[in-house]
Amino acid sequence: MTSTMIRTAVVSAALALAPGYVLAESPAKSAGNAMERKGNAEEKAANAEKARGKQLEQKGDAVEDAGDKADNKAQENRGKRIKAKGKAMQKSAEARQDAAETMEKSGNKVEKAGTEADKDVKKAKDEAAKP
Repeated sequence: MTSTMIRTAVVSAALALAPGYVLAESPAKSAGNAMERKGNAEEKAANAEKARGKQLEQKGDAVEDAGDKADNKAQENRGKRIKAKGKAMQKSAEARQDAAETMEKSGNKVEKAGTEADKDVKKAKDEAAKP
């Protein structure tokens, strides 16, 4: 009885996993997906850098205000430099984000082209099989 249940479980598992081999992606689709994932990761990193730049800008603002109130020119200048660094970081992050979005769109186009190619191949096979 136990061996029958084990055999049934093994056969069921094999049948459940078998379609995974049949539904393999084409190289174009997998390349498109990889580009899309890379674009998403890059966009996420750019968003984090942008947030850090904003924090740096706010910190520079606070240091600049403190230097202004204390009549300390060195502290005020340091605040201006920190603020400028934060703005520059935000601008570079925005550029990276734009590049990441472009990469993501390119990945979508490649994936779509792979899907179309798969459809064309299937259609050609179907036509070739007809007498």
